[in-house]
Amino acid sequence: MFRARHRAMFIFAIAGGTLTSAPALAGGFYLQEQSPLETGRALSGGAAAADDPSTVYFNPAAMTALPGIQISTGAIALMPTALQTNRGTTRSAPGLPVQVPVSGGSGGNPFHKVIPVPSFYATAQVNDRLWAGIGVNAPFGLKLDYDPDFFGRYDSLHTDLKTYNIQPSLAFRITDNLSIGGGIDAQYVKVKLTNALPNLSPSAPDGLLSVTGDDLSFGWNLGAFYTSGGTNFGVHYRSRMKHSLGGRYVVTGLLGPIAAGNVDLPVSAPLTLPDIVTVSLTRSLTPRLRAMLTARWYNWSVFREINIQPEGAAASVKELHYRDSYSMSVGGEYDVSDRLTLRAGTMFDRTPTNPQYLTTRVPDGDRVWLSGGATFNLSDAFALNVSYAHNFVGKANIIRPDEYYPAPATVVATTRSLTSGNADQFAASLTARF
Repeated sequence: MFRARHRAMFIFAIAGGTLTSAPALAGGFYLQEQSPLETGRALSGGAAAADDPSTVYFNPAAMTALPGIQISTGAIALMPTALQTNRGTTRSAPGLPVQVPVSGGSGGNPFHKVIPVPSFYATAQVNDRLWAGIGVNAPFGLKLDYDPDFFGRYDSLHTDLKTYNIQPSLAFRITDNLSIGGGIDAQYVKVKLTNALPNLSPSAPDGLLSVTGDDLSFGWNLGAFYTSGGTNFGVHYRSRMKHSLGGRYVVTGLLGPIAAGNVDLPVSAPLTLPDIVTVSLTRSLTPRLRAMLTARWYNWSVFREINIQPEGAAASVKELHYRDSYSMSVGGEYDVSDRLTLRAGTMFDRTPTNPQYLTTRVPDGDRVWLSGGATFNLSDAFALNVSYAHNFVGKANIIRPDEYYPAPATVVATTRSLTSGNADQFAASLTARF
C-alpha cells in the first residue's frame, strides 16, 4: 500500500489526467448564434447591418441607426450531432508489457437533442446624439453526455458549460455619418465536467472524477459605425474575459494502492476567453437588394494551458496550444415587398482546437454554414424573424495519451477516435418598435 504522504502525488497525477477534459472550458464552442435575424444571413451583417437591436452585441455604435425604442427577444434551437468511431483506444496496466484495448461503445450522440440559445436586446434613442441599449445572451456554451460505457470515457463523459452575459451599452453620433459606441460585459460562467478514471487492473470498475466551478467576471467592448449613401461600415472589438473559477474537485471509486486519491477538495482554475475583432461591410445594390460581408478574428492563442489548483495539493498545468481562429461570411437580402424580406448567407468558421490536443470533450472541426431566413413585418410596430442554418463540421482524428498516477502505479490511457458531426439551427425572434 502507498503511504499517506503519496496522497498529494495522486491528486496531482489525477489532475494531470483530468486536463484531457479541460478544453470544454474553452474551445470550439463559442456560440456565433446570438441573433435569430443574423443567423439567416450567416452573420454576414455583423457590425454594419444596423437593422436589428441585436447590434448591441455585434456593434453597439450602430444603435444610432435605430430610431425610437426597439426591443428584440428570441431564441435559437441548436440540434447538433456527433459520432465517435473507435480507432484502437488502449490503456496500460502496471506489470503488463503490452497495451490493453479499452472496451465500450461509441457513446451515442452526446449532444442533447435541442440546445436553446436565448437572447434579449433593447435600444433607446435618448436624443439626436445619444442612444442606450442592453443585451442579454449566452456567448459560450456546450452540453453533452456520452454513454457510461463509452470507449473514450477516460477522456470525457459529461460536460455542462453555461455562460450568461449582460451588456449595458451607449452609442454617440459624432457626425451624421460617424458613430462610436461601447459597453460593459458582466459574464457568469458555470461548469461541470466528469470523466472515468482507470483503476490499476483493467478488470476492475472505473473510478470517477467530477469538477465543478463558477465565476462572475467583467469585460468591455468598443465599436465604430460609418454610413454614407448605400454603404455601411462597422468595426468592433470585444475584450478577452478573465475568469477565476472556484468549486469542487471530487474523485471516487479508486481501489487498492491508489485509494488515497479519493478526495473531495475545493478547487480553483483560471480561464481566459478570447478577444474578438469584427469588421463588416454592407452595400445596397438596388433599392431592394443588399450585399453583406463580415470577417472575424478570435484571439484563442491566449488560451495556452489549463491550471487546476486543488486546495492543499500540488497544482497541475498542461499546455493545450490553442490557435487563433477566424470566420468569413457573405450574405444578401432582398425586400420582396414592404412586408417581406428574404435573406441567405454562407460562412466558413475555422476551429481553434489544435490537432495535437484534440479531445472528445469538444468534438469540433472547421465549420461551413449555409443559411436562409425571412422577416415578416406584421405591422409598423412588430416584425417576426425566422431563420434556418445547417453547419457542416469537418472530421478529425483524435489521438490523446493521458497519464495517471505516479510510478510504479502509472497508467496511460490513449484515446484514438475519428470524430464527425453536423448541426441544424432553427431560430425565431420578435422585434417591437416604438
